[in-house]
Amino acid sequence: MSRIGKNPVIIPDGVEVKLEGNKVIAKGPKGTEEVVVRDEIEVQVVDNTIVLTRKNDDRTSRALHGLSRTLVNNAVIGVKDGFEKKLEIQGVGYRASMQGTAINLALGYSHPIVLEPPAGVTVNVEANTKITVSGTNKQAVGDMAALIRSKRAPEVYKGKGIRYEGEFIRRKAGKAGKK
Repeated sequence: MSRIGKNPVIIPDGVEVKLEGNKVIAKGPKGTEEVVVRDEIEVQVVDNTIVLTRKNDDRTSRALHGLSRTLVNNAVIGVKDGFEKKLEIQGVGYRASMQGTAINLALGYSHPIVLEPPAGVTVNVEANTKITVSGTNKQAVGDMAALIRSKRAPEVYKGKGIRYEGEFIRRKAGKAGKK
C-alpha cells in the first residue's frame, strides 16, 4: 500500500484547483500548472484537499499512486511558493553573466556557452559566481540547473567547476611526487 499516495494534498490559501477529467489545473500567485493523472488513479477535490485513490490494486496502479500524488503536490506548491535551485561557480576565470534572458557562461573553454532557459523558468546571476534557477515546475527547474552544471561539473582534484550550493565534492590527493 502506498503511504505517500494515501496522504491528501492540502490546497493552501490563494491557490485554486480545477479538475477537467483526469487533468488537475492549479492556479496561484506564481502562475498555472497542469498535471495529467493516468487513468488508473481517480482524483477528487474534497474540503480544500485533493484526494487521489486507485481504481484497482494492479501493480501499475500501486506504482502510479504515490507518483501521481507527488506530481499534484509539486504543482500546488509550485504555483504557491515556486521552486529554486542555487548553483556556485568555482575556478579562476570562470564566471556567468546574463545576456537578455539567456545565461552566458565563461568556463575555460575557447568559446562562451549561452543557454536559453525554457518557458516558465528564470535564471538570475548574482556576483558573477552565483546562479539562481527558479520557476513553478519542479522538474523544469531541476533540469535547467542540471544542464548548467553539466557544462563544467566539479572536478575532484582542485574542485573547479559548477556545483549546487552546499554540495560537497570529495577530493582526491593527486600525484605523490618522487622521493
